[in-house]
Amino acid sequence: MTDAPSLGPQLYSREQIEARVAVLGREVSEYYEDSIPVLITVLKGATVFAADLVRRMSIPHEMDFLALSAYGDGTTGVQAQILKDLQIPVQGRDVLLVEDVIDTGLTLRFLIKYLETHEPASIEVCTLLDRPHRRLVDERVRFRGFTVPDKFYVGYGFDYRQAYRNLPALHELELDDTTRELLLPV
Repeated sequence: MTDAPSLGPQLYSREQIEARVAVLGREVSEYYEDSIPVLITVLKGATVFAADLVRRMSIPHEMDFLALSAYGDGTTGVQAQILKDLQIPVQGRDVLLVEDVIDTGLTLRFLIKYLETHEPASIEVCTLLDRPHRRLVDERVRFRGFTVPDKFYVGYGFDYRQAYRNLPALHELELDDTTRELLLPV
């Protein structure tokens, strides 16, 4: 991949991520100790995080996945389309939405409203990375791994044009102005 931006500094090491995910696994297990929640993961970026999270949970649970296409200019709204829908019925169930990163909150709001149409008993959110300073709409995030600065990250499931997902640590990606414009978060 010759046109990929270069890796910048490492933000979190494999060990730091593992330690934080272990804490989140315990917190989620305690919160849902009297329930069998359905963890819904948004493909593809959150899959590595979700896999590690469930291995750190001590409670029974089920997993399902959503895929969506979301785009917008990062300021006015998000246009989204569900590409892969739920396979597990969630009506009357506790749902934990597992996300990789929350930026503006627009995609998260879309997902919560969509999940509400399935009439779950509850919906909570768990994200690995949170960028609250980019938030345009507030949605409650019950579980968060790290609060991070406004940078573009790769590794640990995060990609740049499908590259870098396999890196065990989380790195900043060095972007020029042209590349940065292509990566406006939604």
